[in-house]
Amino acid sequence: MTPPRFPEFKAVELEDRALIRGCLDRCPSEISEMNFGNIFIWRNYDHPRMTEINGNLCLRFESPDEPAYFLQPIGDSKIPETIDLCLTSAPRLSRVSAAFAEKYCSCGFECDCDRDNYDYIYLASDLIELKGKKYDGKRNRIRKFEKSNAYRYLPLDPACLADCRRLFEEWLEDKDQVNRMIGAQKDAIQQALTHFEALGMTGGTIEVEGRIAAFSIGERLNADTAVIHIEIVSPRYDGLSQLMNREFVKNALPHFTYINREQDMGLAGLRQAKMSYQPHHLVEKHHIWK
Repeated sequence: MTPPRFPEFKAVELEDRALIRGCLDRCPSEISEMNFGNIFIWRNYDHPRMTEINGNLCLRFESPDEPAYFLQPIGDSKIPETIDLCLTSAPRLSRVSAAFAEKYCSCGFECDCDRDNYDYIYLASDLIELKGKKYDGKRNRIRKFEKSNAYRYLPLDPACLADCRRLFEEWLEDKDQVNRMIGAQKDAIQQALTHFEALGMTGGTIEVEGRIAAFSIGERLNADTAVIHIEIVSPRYDGLSQLMNREFVKNALPHFTYINREQDMGLAGLRQAKMSYQPHHLVEKHHIWK
């Protein structure tokens, strides 16, 4: 199936996975949004639609909490003209890479950085080994957990999806259910669990006392980078979050050089937590408009 030509659009559905992944494989990116799994599981919040402009695949998003936007066009044909047409349908391009912004902002467009959506990139080896003084606190919390709890790591497979849903519902009990983003996150996680196999995602779990107490879900982003979309950890166990982080990368993603743990959305606590793992680098993202 091919996307309609602009100004026609098609809503992104599961049937579009091969098309979008194929385009992204030809134009690989470090940006977490440039990934079919991410686009699909958040579709009920972001309402992604696709179109073709000048032979490029263009993806438009319209969430309730920000102005509509396109991602950067996926392709390399007549990009300034393609940006121009995108900006007749939405006020901006967003989540655009620094290299793309630098190349095309000189073509009559305005650009600005979007710090709240920068992605955090870590060396997989750092997350697995936790070597050195900078990771003392992480190692200590893991040791404390291991001394008090018998656990085992298990791959996430269809047989344990129901237990992952149960854990997720328990995790939600501590959250503000009225918060719109929590509702959107709830739906995204449910979509990931429901379509886990069809999306070709990778998952891992930690079982404590015979019950799943943590799970993570991720997938390939590009040839040397995996992206982790979801990490849900029972708040009952101190040190379990650090253990889940380490064990998932160690068991499911060790063949990747880098791990993208997505953005902090401008939340101070989340930014502090992501920085505490000593990122190798941040992936800058920008807005483009006229």
